[in-house]
Amino acid sequence: MTIKPLLEANAELTSGGGSGEPIVMSSRIRLARNLQGRSFPGWAEKAQRRDILSACEQAVAQLPPMQKGTVLRIDELTELERQVLVERHLISRELSQGEEAAGVIISRDQSVSIMINEEDHLRIQVLRHGAGFEGIWQVIDAIDTQLENLLDFAFSEDLGYLTACPTNVGTGLRASVMLHLPGLVIDSKMEQVIRAVNQMGMVVRGLFGEGSDASGSIFQISNQQTLGESEQDIISRLDSTISSILEQEQNARQRTLEAQPEKILDKIGRAYGILRNGHVISSAEAMNHLSLLRLAIDSNLLDEKWRGTIDRLLIEMQPGHIQLAAHEPIDSSQRDMARARLLREETGHIPPLANKS
Repeated sequence: MTIKPLLEANAELTSGGGSGEPIVMSSRIRLARNLQGRSFPGWAEKAQRRDILSACEQAVAQLPPMQKGTVLRIDELTELERQVLVERHLISRELSQGEEAAGVIISRDQSVSIMINEEDHLRIQVLRHGAGFEGIWQVIDAIDTQLENLLDFAFSEDLGYLTACPTNVGTGLRASVMLHLPGLVIDSKMEQVIRAVNQMGMVVRGLFGEGSDASGSIFQISNQQTLGESEQDIISRLDSTISSILEQEQNARQRTLEAQPEKILDKIGRAYGILRNGHVISSAEAMNHLSLLRLAIDSNLLDEKWRGTIDRLLIEMQPGHIQLAAHEPIDSSQRDMARARLLREETGHIPPLANKS
């Protein structure tokens, strides 16, 4: 089993596409579903988990978006391959630690991934580059309906969809958006925003979800409540929250550029120089420097056409991707040197920054 074909294929988040939006990097909706009368994965015996995996794989294979997709069994993947899938946002950290009878099916363009026997029997995920929950909801709602015609989902008239964790009961829906917020970080306003978002019933996490940090000024905003609201209400409330954050980020950028233009230009210039000339770069450092190059595009210091390259590098400079590209075991210091080498090659094509002095 290998994920090489996945890495070589055009993918939603790594093929240089996108909407050209300066702040919204990607959007995702995930649904949690379980089979009626079956033990949740955490309680199921191995034989039961295998039966669930087989039944779900057969059902998912019939979905039009998943035809010619990639079917992966987690226990047949190396630890490194699992890590790369996490870095590509195709599986969760929880699934990457799965034991026997856990798997994932990924669509050809990697915009849809359906995890089996994670915390729930099914975790259906649709993600898109840039903003656009409406389009994502149409896709995932159709997938959910098709699967419900093939599988008997656990559902309560009083509670809604039943899930392993009580926090997902109801719609089973988690909507999230990945935001690039360097203005709020530089302006030291991010903690204030996080508190406000939490009070609105939303949660703020880092690039890779719960427990991850926010390297590169990238934050993931998602709903916490799934019970007592309709899917459209959840999405609408999240959209409203995001709109408020976007306005605050734009204002923070404007304030900082007006008050300390040289400071911002210096940060961006140093990042540009290190990426093009550095010889030892950690993943966190790479994220922070690439973040500043993304800000350079938003500040008209670089052409918009480089946004796709930078967004791709934010994923491909992660430790698993660097290790896999080495084709042999390397330690963390060797990864930092390999990362710097690849960044020199990739950013060597980027022209000098526009002169704003």
